[in-house]
Parts: sequence; C-alpha cells; structure tokens
Amino acid sequence: MENLHAVLKKEKYKKIKFKVTKTQHLLIKAKINGVSGNFILDTGASNTCIGFESMERFEISSKKSKTKASGAGGTGMKTEVSAHNNLQIGSWKNTNFGLVIFDLSHVNEALEAYKAKAVHGIIGADVLLEGKAIIDYFNHYLYLK
Repeated sequence: MENLHAVLKKEKYKKIKFKVTKTQHLLIKAKINGVSGNFILDTGASNTCIGFESMERFEISSKKSKTKASGAGGTGMKTEVSAHNNLQIGSWKNTNFGLVIFDLSHVNEALEAYKAKAVHGIIGADVLLEGKAIIDYFNHYLYLK
C-alpha cells in the first residue's frame, strides 16, 4: 500500500510539520504578511485569529466588529476584523486572507502556567476547510491543498 505522503503529494497537497506541546495543543509556524509566528492549530476554532498584541508585529490594520468571540477561555470577547492579509503555512499560501483579532491573553496565560510557549494566534477551521486539510496526528503533519 502506498504511504499517505506519496498519495497526497500526487494530489498536490503541501506537507507542513507541527509539534505537539506539553499541553497537547498542536503548534504550527505560519507567516502573516511575511512575518513568522507561532500558532495553535485548532479544528474547533471557526476562524483564524491573532491577539491584539500581535497586530503591530504582523503589520495588520483592522476594523471594529459587532461579533463577539467565544471559546474555551470565555465568551462575549470584543473582536476586530482584518481583510486582505497574506497567510503562508509551509508552502501553502493565501494572498487575500481575513483574520479575526481578539484578546488572546487568557490562552497565553494558560499555556505559560504549564511552561508552554506563548502563541501569536490560532489557525482555525477556515484555513482547514479552504485547504481541504488532512491531519496526520501520528506523524505530526498537516496537509493543505
């Protein structure tokens, strides 16, 4: 039987390595507007987002949003949105990507409590759906098309 990587390579998937943290989160590197950062790969997050504190780092401009964010860390959190960003994960790219910006401090405080590395944001289901994602948990690879 052919291995997963060989099959997906034929289908033009890009192979991206991720790490499993001490907290069992999937940590992945990504670039926003050409700037590298650390992100949690989260199949349960509907949107890709960054923290307010990372806006300057990634050279992001935003607009206020009426949408409130909710997740494991809380509900009703203020958000902003940013359009027309360049997102690159490995060699997979999207040159017109929208982001949600909200307060990620609760996420990083929880990670730091376990001596895990802080993150700049979360890669969500919007990327996974657009990239027709396949996650190889055993070998720690994300495949995007």
